[in-house]
Amino acid sequence: MDFSFTDEQRSIAETFARFCDKELNYDYVRWMDENVDFPPDELWDKFADLGLFAAAVPVEYGGQGLGSVDTMIAYEQICKRSMSVALAVGTAIGFGARFLTDLGTEEQKQRYLPRLAQGRLRTSMALTESGGGTDILGSLSTFAEDAGDSWVINGSKIFITGAHAADLIFTVCRTERDVRRRESWSTIIVPRQTEGLTMRPVEKISCHHCDSMEITFDNVVVPKENLIGTRGQAYREIMTVLNPERIGVAMLGVGAIAAIYEYCMRYVQERHAFGGPIGRFQSLQHYLADMCIHLENARNLTYKAAWLCDTGQPYHLEATMAKLVAAEGARYAGTYGTEIFGGYGICNEYPVSMFARDAYQIQFSPISNEMSRNMLMQFQGLPKSWA
Repeated sequence: MDFSFTDEQRSIAETFARFCDKELNYDYVRWMDENVDFPPDELWDKFADLGLFAAAVPVEYGGQGLGSVDTMIAYEQICKRSMSVALAVGTAIGFGARFLTDLGTEEQKQRYLPRLAQGRLRTSMALTESGGGTDILGSLSTFAEDAGDSWVINGSKIFITGAHAADLIFTVCRTERDVRRRESWSTIIVPRQTEGLTMRPVEKISCHHCDSMEITFDNVVVPKENLIGTRGQAYREIMTVLNPERIGVAMLGVGAIAAIYEYCMRYVQERHAFGGPIGRFQSLQHYLADMCIHLENARNLTYKAAWLCDTGQPYHLEATMAKLVAAEGARYAGTYGTEIFGGYGICNEYPVSMFARDAYQIQFSPISNEMSRNMLMQFQGLPKSWA
């Protein structure tokens, strides 16, 4: 069993680490957190020049055709600097590339994938609705009426990451009446500038420089060919997007744990109290030891899930585990990292406070930790549990 990266993969990690050290230093990240709702165009263009958006796009459409492990190696470096930036670029890598590559028609692939690979197309996925959260099967009510040569969409979505900056919004809605809900979903590509589509930001404590949106669809008309995938089969088909999304969200947690751990390790050696560095205190060493364990467990599970994905093996179980372990590890690191910093831990001047806030966003997204546990046991053959 070989856990080592190849020379090429180590080169990817080193390239993105150097890039992030230069372009995502904390002063700049803090400025974004306080002043913007999405990473600036100039930063986006630099990621494009580095080949980030081309990574997951097949070679025949202008991409690099890299696998999940390779992509996560690059993504980890971004997650360690800013969960908001990672979320923003993840909407293109995880939603745009996945939807189009796995479900798109040849015309859709030819039309969109080259632009996505070049960083000239931004995407978002609109799934969650206010009535259900994790109970999306029972609550999804946004409906697209078949109007012959077009779809007419009405309804609303909530917590849609980066929708305000997207060119295309992959919108999951119902297109069928009087059938089982599992057979009523379809995915439709909705350009953001379409008439009748409005948005408002959802104010939150986390990930300030990648806003989440509430979207309202009021008789939004899009062409019939904007259907992506099979009509009525989106509930099954979007698993090709949602399972990889859990790997990406797990890496967000890995990045948060790693960042907090590194900041805390430096701080306990530099900060002196009671006659010496505070790193000599047993209680603080225990906090750090547990962070180190959380980091190792979360990273191993995340890369294992990515490897299973690349090798064509089932990975829904490991992806769900990775998301759960990474999310709870990030929450632990955020809680005890702020305690290690004392009063400075809640000051914006220090990065730990930002990562601690951001860690809360992945406790319930894209699936709550409690529901993750329910699903894990369901995967093991126990009855479905809602308690």
